[in-house]
Amino acid sequence: MTDLLTYLRHQNSTGFIVIRSGEVLVQEAWPAPQDDPVFANLTYGLTADGVLLEDVASQQKSFIAVLAGVAVDRGLLDTDAPVSRYLGEGWSKASADQEARIRVIDLLTMSSGLDEHFAYVAPAGSVFFYNTPVYAITKDILTAATGQPLEAITRDWLTTPLGMGQTAWRKRPAALASVGNATGLVTTPQDIARFGLMILNNGLAEDGTRVISQGQLDTLFQRSDANPAYGRLWWLNGGDYVIRAQGERSEGPLIPTAPADLVGAFGALDRRLYIVPSRRMVVVRTGAAATDRNFDQDLWRRLTDAGLDAAPVN
Repeated sequence: MTDLLTYLRHQNSTGFIVIRSGEVLVQEAWPAPQDDPVFANLTYGLTADGVLLEDVASQQKSFIAVLAGVAVDRGLLDTDAPVSRYLGEGWSKASADQEARIRVIDLLTMSSGLDEHFAYVAPAGSVFFYNTPVYAITKDILTAATGQPLEAITRDWLTTPLGMGQTAWRKRPAALASVGNATGLVTTPQDIARFGLMILNNGLAEDGTRVISQGQLDTLFQRSDANPAYGRLWWLNGGDYVIRAQGERSEGPLIPTAPADLVGAFGALDRRLYIVPSRRMVVVRTGAAATDRNFDQDLWRRLTDAGLDAAPVN
């Protein structure tokens, strides 16, 4: 355990939680790294009890995927429908015929066929391209489909049922304008863990309230045709190959040292939520970017060495 925590501290971590079979095995916090301008742009002070509030970067995508699933459950959203049903025609720079073929699910699987400037480059559904600006309009789709602000459905459908009292959408600073995603999800490691536990518990909150149906939850983790390491805005371990966010392809699973059934919400600066059903396990890491370029693999190796990923005894 000492080796694991020393490693995490030296990897610019600010928070780390491990929960297995409902028991909190590790809960640690470290001071924010100093003189890191990227990290500073993603921090929003402290909670009343001194916990650092951080924009979770692209982890927000997985929260949006759950909200989209809830909207489907409520009969408000059809993910097989064209995006233009919700946003009207002309939302992209593709031709009218090309645009009409882009469905909501193509945005959720990062296979819209558009580039970061919304220009057409490939048929929808055919190519995986990790495209944050195009992803960001899924928020507009949700508000159009539900007739409510994103903040309202997030509060009513997710954060209130899960007791995530420190989680909210915030307008990002001008320094982050170039990412093409104007709002960040600001939260704490503890709230991220509550979200992860809901996923682990098949869509149920701690008090038994159903947040998302089992059917919709399952769709989030179906491997996309364009990238077996990606579902609907969630990363998936155990596939035959990986196309990573930067575009490079590698053979084998996403994290070879981790259990094959791991699913993850990943954000820039190595912000991580790992969920492993076979281990009844949730792991959260927040902080600045790790210096270890093999952070995911090396972290899971240390989790194994510390005995934290042992399979539960039936």
